[in-house]
Amino acid sequence: MSSKPEEGDVHTFERTFTHADVERFGEVSGDQQAIHSEPDAEGRLVVQGLLTATLPTKIGGDLGVLARSMEFEFLEPVYTGQPITCEVTTENVDERDDRYDVACAVVCRRPNGRVMNARFEGIIWKEAGQ
Repeated sequence: MSSKPEEGDVHTFERTFTHADVERFGEVSGDQQAIHSEPDAEGRLVVQGLLTATLPTKIGGDLGVLARSMEFEFLEPVYTGQPITCEVTTENVDERDDRYDVACAVVCRRPNGRVMNARFEGIIWKEAGQ
């Protein structure tokens, strides 16, 4: 049985994306624009928005969330070599017989400000493998 999610639960994850991460994601997604493949004057690449969006999906995966919907607002570019901290807050939990329906808010930041806001809704099965 999964642990019961509670409104107000906060989960964090930090990651620094590398050139190799951006290159691999570009190969998989097909998003290989010049900003993702040609370094700027400081040697950095711009991280694809949807690669940045893997931060809350990592937390959701850790919690066993099967996402039903996701919404992203990209505020500032993320560059390789910058530590990004993702914070997921559980805003709503509705308990059902076999699952929990959850809604979560997401904020991703680098040291000097927010880079992404997001929301997701999904389910967490009470018993694994459903």
